[in-house]
This record gives sequence, structure tokens and C-alpha cells, in this order.
Amino acid sequence: MSPVSATYWGVPGFFIFWGLFAIAFGLFLRRFYFLFRLVRLGKPENRFDRIGQRITSTLAVIASQGCSLKSVSRTDIAGIGHAWMFWGFGFFLVGYIVFVGLEGGLGLSIPSAFERVYLSILDIVALFVVAAISVAVVKRYITRPARLERKQRRKEKIIMVSLFTAMTSLMMLHYCVEGLRYAAYNLSSAPPIGGVLASFLTSTGSSSATLLGTYNAIWWLNYVLLLGALVYTPHSEHLHPLFSPANILFKSLGPKMALEPIPPEEHAQESFGVSKIPDFTQKQLLDLLACTWCGRCQANCPANLTGKSLSPREMILNLKEHLLDVGPELLAGKADADSMIGSVVTEDEIWACTTCGACQEVCPVNIEHVHKIIDLRRNLVLTQNKMPESAQLMLRNMQSRGHPWAGIQSLRLRGDWTSDQELKVLSDGDTADTLFWVGCTGALVERNVQATLAMTRVLKAASVDFAVLGETETCCGDPARRAGYEFQFQMMAEQNIEVFKSHNIKEIITSCPHCYNTIKNEYPRFGGDFKVVHSTQFIADLIAQGKLKLTKDLKSRLTYHDPCYLGRYNDVYQEPRQILQAIPNTTLVEMERSRNKGLCCGAGGGHTWIEEQPGTTKINQLRLQDALGTGAAQVVTACPYCLQMFEESIEHKDKKDSLKVQDLAEIVEAAMR
Repeated sequence: MSPVSATYWGVPGFFIFWGLFAIAFGLFLRRFYFLFRLVRLGKPENRFDRIGQRITSTLAVIASQGCSLKSVSRTDIAGIGHAWMFWGFGFFLVGYIVFVGLEGGLGLSIPSAFERVYLSILDIVALFVVAAISVAVVKRYITRPARLERKQRRKEKIIMVSLFTAMTSLMMLHYCVEGLRYAAYNLSSAPPIGGVLASFLTSTGSSSATLLGTYNAIWWLNYVLLLGALVYTPHSEHLHPLFSPANILFKSLGPKMALEPIPPEEHAQESFGVSKIPDFTQKQLLDLLACTWCGRCQANCPANLTGKSLSPREMILNLKEHLLDVGPELLAGKADADSMIGSVVTEDEIWACTTCGACQEVCPVNIEHVHKIIDLRRNLVLTQNKMPESAQLMLRNMQSRGHPWAGIQSLRLRGDWTSDQELKVLSDGDTADTLFWVGCTGALVERNVQATLAMTRVLKAASVDFAVLGETETCCGDPARRAGYEFQFQMMAEQNIEVFKSHNIKEIITSCPHCYNTIKNEYPRFGGDFKVVHSTQFIADLIAQGKLKLTKDLKSRLTYHDPCYLGRYNDVYQEPRQILQAIPNTTLVEMERSRNKGLCCGAGGGHTWIEEQPGTTKINQLRLQDALGTGAAQVVTACPYCLQMFEESIEHKDKKDSLKVQDLAEIVEAAMR
């Protein structure tokens, strides 16, 4: 007999059950609708494309807990505990629907065999959940890994303790309800732990009436706690159980971290980018409510790791608190939105980001940090005309010279590197199927010119029919776009696309990951749809086809640094390693932070030219320590910016005699001879 079937003070338990549920669910919906309206303050954005794929992918990620498990490492297994809790509460949710809802609320009969099996499963699951909760408490309040460090308000600490206590209490109440029920009704075939508790209660000599009364009281207490959790969750600081599934559902399905252009119809307006809550898109506001506070973004952010002002987590949480603070007045139309720049997010935070994407790569709920930072930069640059002095110089150079370099580099003709190379340099009216796009740094910086020449010799050795643009090649526009100067980028993109089309270019090879990402993933939005291949992919394919043979024994111990815009942005991890492993008697050793968890060199987001903020150390020096830790004699990379950053850090640390850095094309050329 279910407690719902009894009568209490003359009122049928059935009415009490559904009355309490209606009140709790109504309060839940009222608050949830308010939060939904906050998200609707943002600009509409179409994230309903490929809805079938979105739903299937979201269900798979949530059910498998791939969102949590993807960040599990040798030193951090918190994701396993989170997965245990999720799966455990999933089992209990089904149990509550069946035994509380169907059996209790609706009076349906549940087969005894199913009941025994499922309750036995819940007995075991509850132990895992309690163990996971206990470990979580220890990690958050005792051992406290760096990623969980936060200057929490007293209210937040009370909330966390209450949350852990409530979850543990629900597990314990499960055992109490189970044991009391089997003891009160003298049922047989009890589940393991419930059966032990039922035997103990029976042995105390308590009457059936006492056991039954206690069972009913505990059952209703458990039910009220569940309804209390339903009402409390949308009012709490932890909103992610409600919004993270939707955030995963509406994640971008296009190229990772590709930026949205400012539409032509908005070019005449007075304000650009984001400075107020309504400037964000609805997905960007949904991001704020979906944050889990896990700190993985912060723990992998190169700016944060080197003592800069930026913490991706704190930025998101501060924006969330701002949304909750000003949202009610904005919804009521009682106030204009205030600028967030300077108060909620500082200019130093905005400019500290290298756009490496490490935060987005590890985020379990697909928060898009980089887009928000670039939108904030757009407002600073295009609306407020504010930027670091070094950024101003870089942007002025792009306007006047067509590239970001100044000083000695600016005096070099872009065609100089082609002298005496017997290369096909395209002129007006010339056509070519394959273009080797060199990039500004590859053509203007002396150290990078050496890597460019090595690449041309590799291509010629493999009898590749290609051409270059020489002096007519300008910047792809990436430094301007990542610095927030969107209009300069759009102008350069449209100009380059016209050049490519005028020469009937079909395929573009480039050694620069930033050029590769921009031309491949961002030019199509402006009508430039070309086949774009990074040099590492092209070389790996030449080797696979037998057109390029690496026969020279280099007898070297190498480590490979993954450029962010090649790896995290475009998932090109394997090809560079395949090339290095094809070289005879060459040992490849991985840095501890490699592949999708590789640390940025510090040059992205325009920071090759924008002066790095003071901190505990420089980002490239921290990355150098990773390389030195492998014991390798050479660092190999496939990005001109990374090459520069390693050269600088090696010189600064006076490690020239023990460690050298080379572009992958230089290594390949050495192995060909």
C-alpha cells in the first residue's frame, strides 16, 4: 500500500500528493520562464539547423557523459565522479517516476520482480553516488585543486554545502524508506541494503503500526525534499542542470571558433560589437546560465596560467551575475542597459586573451568564450576607438602597408624571398591551379623566410606544380579580425578572394595556421570557397603517395608543438606526427600538454604584435618549460608565429646550445637530402 493511498486529517493522500506537485511545479515554471526571458534579451540567432543531428549528438553526449569524461587526466579524475553522480541520479529519476509517480501518484501496480531488481540496482547506485559526493566535498573544500579556487561569497559557500548535504540526504532517505517499507509490510525478497535495514528494524521489536507510521512520514519527507529541490534549482547559483543540455544542443556545428561577420546592413550604425547585455546573442546569454563553475577553462587558459588578469570562468560568472542583476529591469523596460566594459569585464581581461581556444576545448557544456571576447574587442576598437598602443601600430600598418609588420620588415619587398628561386610568380592574366600562400610573416621576417624557402624546395622536390603571388600577396586579415578591427578584415578578405578568382586558383597551400584557418573557414562567408590545405597535410599526403621520400637519418630527439589554429581550431594533429615518425632514427617525444590540450605559444589573437600584459611569466616562456621537460634537442612546430615565440623564449632563457626550434618544412628538407 502506497502512502498516497492513505488519508491524513481527513484529506486523501492522493490530493496532497498532486496538490504539492502542482504548487512546486508551478513555482518552478514561473522562475524558469523568467530565466528563459532573460536569454531572449539577446539577439536572435539561428541554431535550429540540422536539428536531428543536434538532438542525436546531445543525447549521446549527455548519456555517455562525454562532456565530463573528456577532461579526465592522470592528475584530475573529477570528471569520473561527476559522471557517477549523473548516472546515479538518472537511475533515481527513473525510480522516482516509477515508484513515486506511477505507483504512488497514479496507483499503478508495479511487477514485484521488476521492483526487486530495480531497487537492488538503486542500492548499489546510491553507494557510488554518496562516494562521488564525498570525494567532491573533499576536493572542493579540503584539497582544493587550483581550478576550483574562487573568492566565493558566503552565500555561495552555504549553497554548496547545502547542495551536497541535500544530495547525500536523498540517498540516505532512499535506504530508510526502503527498509521501513519492507519491515512494516513484512515483505520478502528485499534488496540487499534495504533488506539488512528491514531485518534490523524488525529485530528491534517495533510494532507494525509504528514502522508503518514512520515509513509514511519518511516517504512524505523524501517527496517534499524532491519538490523542494525542483523549486530551489532555478533560484540557485547552479543553473547548469537546467540549461547545459540546451547549450550543448545549440552549439555551433560549423568550423570551430569561426567568427561571425558584421553584416553589411549594420556597417552604418553607431555601435558595434558588444558592450551591453542586449548586444549579446541568445546563445551567448544561454552560455552564462549553463556554466558549471568547474574551472577547467581557467586551468587551461595560458593568460590565467601566467598571472594575467583574464580568467575565462570569472568572466562568464561575472557576466551571469550582471545578467541576473539587470535582467528584471531590462525586462520591465525600466532601465537602459549599462555598458559592461570596465565594470563587469575589464579592458585588460579583454586584451589578455590569445584566442587559443583552450577554454572552449575543455568546456563540458560548449560555452563559447572566444566569441564573446572578440565581440567585446570589436566594441572597444570600432565604437570606442580604444586599444593598446601596440595594437594601434599593427592596425595602422595593415591599413597603409597591407600587412601588420613595421620597422626593418616593412622595408623588405614581399617578392624579395623569391629571388633566384625559379618560382612561378603570378602576374595579371596568369592562372594557376595550385597557389602557395606564403603569409606576411613567412615573407617578411628573416627567420620565417628560411622556413618558407625550405617549403618551396620540398614542393619542387616532389614535382608539385605551384605558383606564388610574390609582391601582390597581402595579409589574410586574421590579425585585424582577432584584434576586433572587423572592417579591415572584411576589406582584405574581399580583396584576396578577388585575386584568387582572377588567377583561377583551385587549391591553396599555406604554412601559416592562421592563414589556413581564415581562408578555409572564414572566407567562404564572403564568397571565397577554395580548397585550402595546410603544408603539414600536403607533405603527409606526398609521403603517403610516394612522391616524397625521407631517407636521411637525422639521429635526433624531437618534440612537436601543436599550433592552436592548426590543432584545436582544425583538428590537424596526426599529419605532423606522421611526418616526423617517417624520418629514420628520429625519436618523437610528446610534451605533457600536447594535442588538444597543448599550451598556446602566446602569439594568437594578434599578440605577435600586441604587447603581452605583465604577469608571473610570459606565455612563451611557460611553453618553453614544457619543451625542456621532454629532454628533446629540437622543438618542431608548423606555424611562423610559434617559431618566433620559441626563438624569443630560447634566447631569453639562454638555451640556444641545448635546444633549437625549427619549422616542420625545415626538418623535412633536411631528411630529404
